[in-house]
Amino acid sequence: MAYLVQVDFPHEGPFGDEMATAFTDLAKNIAQEKGFIWKLWTENEETKESGGIYLFDTKEDAENYMEKNRKNFDEFGIKGASMKLFKVNEQLSQITQGPLK
Repeated sequence: MAYLVQVDFPHEGPFGDEMATAFTDLAKNIAQEKGFIWKLWTENEETKESGGIYLFDTKEDAENYMEKNRKNFDEFGIKGASMKLFKVNEQLSQITQGPLK
């Protein structure tokens, strides 16, 4: 069973290629998280938002990552972040070609 974490937060930038350059080390760090499968990075320069969709092997790993992320947001003074946890319906996701691994 896979678990999805959805994160959105206010972000003034950078975006696009500049964001990719600025957050390369963070991306490499996230890729080492226990139970991590993948992340889709999200950004909307018009609404000044950023975030991501993460997939984890277990609920426990997803919850641990969410707690770590909450602490990081507090440490960096990021207010207004939203984090949600979902169990993935793998049968329906396979039909619609959702990447589960």
